[in-house]
Amino acid sequence: MITVKDLRKVYRQGARDVVALDGVSLSVPKGSIHGIIGHSGAGKSTLVRCLTLLDRPTSGSVSIDGRDLTAVREAEVRTARRRIGMVFQHANLMDSRTTAANVAHPLELAGWKKAQIQPKVAELLRLVGLEDFARAYPAQLSGGQRQRVGIARALAADPDVLLCDEPTSALDPRTTDDILDLISDLTRRLQLTVLIITHEMNVVKRICDSVSLLEGGRVIEGGALHEVAADPAGTLAKALVPLPPTPVDGGGPVLELLLAGDSAGEPVLSGLTRRFDTDVNVLAGSIETLAGRRFGRMRIQLDGHTDIDTVVEYLGSQGVAVEVAA
Repeated sequence: MITVKDLRKVYRQGARDVVALDGVSLSVPKGSIHGIIGHSGAGKSTLVRCLTLLDRPTSGSVSIDGRDLTAVREAEVRTARRRIGMVFQHANLMDSRTTAANVAHPLELAGWKKAQIQPKVAELLRLVGLEDFARAYPAQLSGGQRQRVGIARALAADPDVLLCDEPTSALDPRTTDDILDLISDLTRRLQLTVLIITHEMNVVKRICDSVSLLEGGRVIEGGALHEVAADPAGTLAKALVPLPPTPVDGGGPVLELLLAGDSAGEPVLSGLTRRFDTDVNVLAGSIETLAGRRFGRMRIQLDGHTDIDTVVEYLGSQGVAVEVAA
């Protein structure tokens, strides 16, 4: 549904060029949720502007369902943008309008008649669970409710794509979960394709099917969530299934284990101790369920007499990825 190819954006600042996006490529299938994660300055805001044609890319393309949006003429840009619903960090509602009137605004701009607008707004408010707040003003709503209004407004034009730019970073943890669950539910019910721009790994963990890590204007890692989480050396894998730092004072070798799928539920350590008649000290551990699959990460220390190469070979035969940490 969404295909971004070799997207590049260069800004001119005085006598020098600043490369904000440097060959970004990604693909998001219809009906799935893709997370774009990165720190401040990674290029996330520029990517949003290029995806919505608020900025024209220097080169490359953005296609939705086979149509190259970067090739449309200026006169057609507004129509092309309607295929993308936007949800922002702050809902940016109009204080003088009720909930229903805020949701109706894009329909009014599109030239809908009042008789058409009212039932459409009622349907959208039901979708986001605000049918009882149609006459409320933004000041009377909680932060989560205001964000729900923003989501309803973004869906008003029946877009193919929902682009969410840090949609939960201004919300408390419980409200964040509620909004993410709503986005996930709407994705399934409406067969939307969703891009979520975020700096929060918990957002990716909770609802994303795939993820791209943006750094310095480039995608340095990416793929289906279960694939990137299974890469023991990957930056994303270590962020998705993190381990706390643990001091190691001498002793035997230290290994980091990544267990995915079936191996995450197997008694790997008990098998290891029996097979090699060795003590295993568990320094840290973590288990996550990502995209419906279980992943576990452990940091262990063996006694100094254990043949580490044989242990690594044995663990590999059990479907466990191993890194020698110390």
